[in-house]
Amino acid sequence: MSVNEKTLIIEVSTEQQSITTTDDSMGDSEYSSPQEQLSEFIEKLSSILTELKDDKRVIMVSNPQIQKAVESLEADFRRAKALVKSSSISPAHDEHTEQVIQNLARALGLVLFASHDVVEIAKKAEIEALRREMTMKMSIVNKPNLIMSSDESDFSSYDNQGIVDEDDRITLDIDGIVEEDDGITLDVDDVVVQIKYGDDQLLKCALHGLNSLVLDHMITKERVHHEDVIPALFNRLSSSKTDHRLIILRILQALVAQDDEHKEKMAEMGNLSILVKSLGRDLEEQKEAVGLLVSLSDVVAVRRRLGRIQGCIVMLVAIFNGDDQMASHDAANLLNSLSGNTQYALHMAEAGYFKPLVHYLNQGSDMSKILMATALSRMELTDQNRANLGQDGAIEPLVKMFTTGNLEAKQSSLNALHNLSSSKANVQCLIKLGIVATLLQLLFSVTSVLMTLREPASAILAKIAAQSEAGIVLVRQDVAQQMISLLHLTSPVIQCHLLEALNSIAARSNASKVRRKMKENGAVRLLLPFLTESQNTKIRNGALNLIYVLSNDMQGGELMEQLEEMHLNTLINVVSSSSTTDDEKAAAVGILSNFPVSDKNVTDTFMRANLLPILVSILTTSTPTTPRLLSENIAAVLIRFTLPSDKKLQQFSAENGVINVLVKLLTCGSIVAKCRAATSLAQLSQNSLALRKSRKSRWFSCAPPHPTDAFCQVHDGHCSPRSTFCLVKAGAVPPLVQIFQGNEREADEASLSCLATLLQDEIWENGSNLLVKMSCVQPIIKILEEGMSLKAQEKSLWILERIFRVEAHREEYGEYAQVVLIDLAQNGDSLLKPTVAKLLAQLELLQPQSSYF
Repeated sequence: MSVNEKTLIIEVSTEQQSITTTDDSMGDSEYSSPQEQLSEFIEKLSSILTELKDDKRVIMVSNPQIQKAVESLEADFRRAKALVKSSSISPAHDEHTEQVIQNLARALGLVLFASHDVVEIAKKAEIEALRREMTMKMSIVNKPNLIMSSDESDFSSYDNQGIVDEDDRITLDIDGIVEEDDGITLDVDDVVVQIKYGDDQLLKCALHGLNSLVLDHMITKERVHHEDVIPALFNRLSSSKTDHRLIILRILQALVAQDDEHKEKMAEMGNLSILVKSLGRDLEEQKEAVGLLVSLSDVVAVRRRLGRIQGCIVMLVAIFNGDDQMASHDAANLLNSLSGNTQYALHMAEAGYFKPLVHYLNQGSDMSKILMATALSRMELTDQNRANLGQDGAIEPLVKMFTTGNLEAKQSSLNALHNLSSSKANVQCLIKLGIVATLLQLLFSVTSVLMTLREPASAILAKIAAQSEAGIVLVRQDVAQQMISLLHLTSPVIQCHLLEALNSIAARSNASKVRRKMKENGAVRLLLPFLTESQNTKIRNGALNLIYVLSNDMQGGELMEQLEEMHLNTLINVVSSSSTTDDEKAAAVGILSNFPVSDKNVTDTFMRANLLPILVSILTTSTPTTPRLLSENIAAVLIRFTLPSDKKLQQFSAENGVINVLVKLLTCGSIVAKCRAATSLAQLSQNSLALRKSRKSRWFSCAPPHPTDAFCQVHDGHCSPRSTFCLVKAGAVPPLVQIFQGNEREADEASLSCLATLLQDEIWENGSNLLVKMSCVQPIIKILEEGMSLKAQEKSLWILERIFRVEAHREEYGEYAQVVLIDLAQNGDSLLKPTVAKLLAQLELLQPQSSYF
């Protein structure tokens, strides 16, 4: 009886996996029984085993895997010899013999694996040849298929009568795969068992083997399902190392590509959850995982389940926004596949992927549009999110919903537009779509059905007004007065939005006409009742700011015509209250600072209300976080309390610590605060000379002795900040000089005026010496050279003329100054030329009879 069979042997290597087909034809006369074959194999194996045990290279290698492989081969060899001695002949005995031969073949293969890349054993080729022969003959006997029966367990072995304990099995540490010319056979059973149970090193080998089997179509879908290959791969995917996970993902992708039935197995919730975890790992694994999920996404169950897995959509959005273009493309495809579910589309929007949401706004059902708009109105969006939504086209469908939809659509779309209107680009889009007129019409509508829409409409108008370019639309349409008229007819929320919009409109530099109309129509009086608002501080703050902005343009007694004494007291209460914010205080003080400083009645009201100590206390306790406007406005009010015409008021101010806080402002205030502080100090310093206590006065001998440091070299008398308002004793000169050395020029004139008080006729020489000592000359010449302000140049020339009266100072700084002075004489303003000529004459560069005088 002849048997013609094809035996396929899988060759595993790092370069490739090859399939060798061997055709064997054997006649009945050539066929030998399994027992005869076993005897033949024992004879050949005996010499191989002897040489292995005597091979010094094997003995000297301290590798337990090799030793255990040889020991396992010895054990199988002893069992085989014992079986040959048995004389029983039966089908069961033949089957037993065949199994023993298979075990011997496996044992030889394990020896080769264990020794690979560790030691070159003797008779390696002979061992491989014998193993091949055993495998082929057993394949012929069993009429083999390519894939062996799953009932066969890997590394099976036998005890003294047949079966051996599992403890005798071996585990090999395989670092790699043998080269092509050293290829060894590897059956599917070995691969699946090692994938299920092998350690990391065996798993690596098994995965490479399975990958080759799949890519070469050497494993059927039936065998994949029967051996539970897919569950085994997912089990190892959840616990393996990174490089193993990559191979597993590629194997799964290959299985999916070969047969759609594999997708159904992978679509189980547990498997999808494992794949989602890979989305959060390194870039390569992300790429493989998202690619596999895209392949699975045509299964309805996958799309339904995937969006429910926690973190899946968030990670997909992150991959979409990543740098890898292929992974980003796959993530986008997967997100779009999931977006058929409206809830998943909302989750994507919350994660920052808005295209599905915008798609529903454009093409969804009416209910879907309302759902998306409502969700959008409640999302916490970043500025970038808002910009992205605008770029993706969310504004136009929302405006269309507002203008053409029912009440629910109008409400949801307006709220969504309000959330998007913080973006400058989105506001411009709203204006181009003509929403402003519709919002204003809605705002002034008295239709009860539309009343609920006035709140988001006013909020959007406030955002439009706040945008520098977009706000011009509201300025041109002259709606400010209409908004003010609505203030007392709307809810507190709408009042806040209207005040916010009015403040933005009125504060514009090009809105002078709007401000004038507002004042002429009694806007200030309409706003005054809100100053006593105690329930909603935003309304009070908005009203204070708007009155402050309007008061900045009021001249003379115009403000007094609008505000009575009771209102002044209300403002002072705002300043003094501990419950008001610094911003409210800043606006209130700003309004007070706009009253004419020469108005004695206002000053008396401030004195009766004890305003000055309150302001000094605020500045004394101020910190770098104190609003700049508060300090600036307080400095403006202090100018009233330091007028040189009222020495008693100056004395009162000095006694209340005004000079100390003014010097503090010079040191750490804004440039505006420094300018105003220098103005107040200059006013105080004008009277220092008259208040000095001369060392030679008649009553000096009767007066209590002054401390040595109280004598002032400039005023030539005994000075102090409190009694004579002395700049020198107050320590004001260094911070005044520091202003000249900064980059901001707004306070130069006030600072120069302040220093000029130290150069009055009686003390000019002492003052000149001090300024030279304080290194003031070069900064003053620099101001003169830069010419930022004509008045500052005039003050600089006046001071230099006094300093250069001293010959030593002319010699030290004359050469440095003459270049600037000559340039001014030739190119400067004509108003400066007389003083410039005088200085050039001092420096002997110009005759006193020159036509410049």
